[in-house]
Amino acid sequence: MSSSTASLYLDPQIRDWVLFPITLVMILVGVLRHYVVILLQSPPKKQSLEAIREQRALIRSQVLRSTSANSPAPQQFYTSISRHLTQAFVAGAYLKDGPPKGDAPTPPNPMDPAAMDGMMAGMKTQMVMMVPQMVIMGWINFFFQGFVLIKLPFPLTLGFKSMLQRGIETPDMDVRWVSSLSWYFLNFFGLNGLYHLILGDNNAADSSRDMTASPFAAAGAASPSAPQDFNKLFKSEIDNLAFSQGLYSWVGADVEDRVLNKYGKLLPE
Repeated sequence: MSSSTASLYLDPQIRDWVLFPITLVMILVGVLRHYVVILLQSPPKKQSLEAIREQRALIRSQVLRSTSANSPAPQQFYTSISRHLTQAFVAGAYLKDGPPKGDAPTPPNPMDPAAMDGMMAGMKTQMVMMVPQMVIMGWINFFFQGFVLIKLPFPLTLGFKSMLQRGIETPDMDVRWVSSLSWYFLNFFGLNGLYHLILGDNNAADSSRDMTASPFAAAGAASPSAPQDFNKLFKSEIDNLAFSQGLYSWVGADVEDRVLNKYGKLLPE
């Protein structure tokens, strides 16, 4: 029989004691990682009343100027609110730390406790992802190194050989055969759909998305909010409020004539 038609026959015990255990262990580790990440997440800390007032004042100004072209507030109320916000922003009345002292702006604190808590949460998430994967890979390399587990039912080109037969140096083997280490990587990237079905969309079991990000980048992304310089934001809102004054238009202007004209009740002049 020629080498091109030769076939390998696998012991069924390889399927029962190697293929299925590796798949089951990776599924269980992913589910366990999801719940461990949930347990490690600390509840968000309550903000002070001054910080909430600072944020709400900025939102109030943004809503006021974003609706200036079709404002529901009459002109006298719109002008009064805009003037009040402008004066408060100039005086720094809404800043949680009080009006700035001197001309030098106060930079945001880079060691903000909220930001540090977010970085620590990101580091914990990265550790929960890295440690189980290192343990599983070491387990497979120690017990199942060189095992051939499964043959794919569709033809592949030779370019997939290095990906599907990691740990097996056999240039003449059919490319469709999958080694134990390659089966680990296929499960690593291929179980995300199953995790979405079991745990939902925003699950922490999808560890493949964390491979491309460094622990520090993920920790920074996990921060609930970066420190913002509200003093600069309030100063920019002063100019924005002044600009929106020229765009002001009351949505209720001539509303009586428009309603009568819509129903044909407006008397001709």
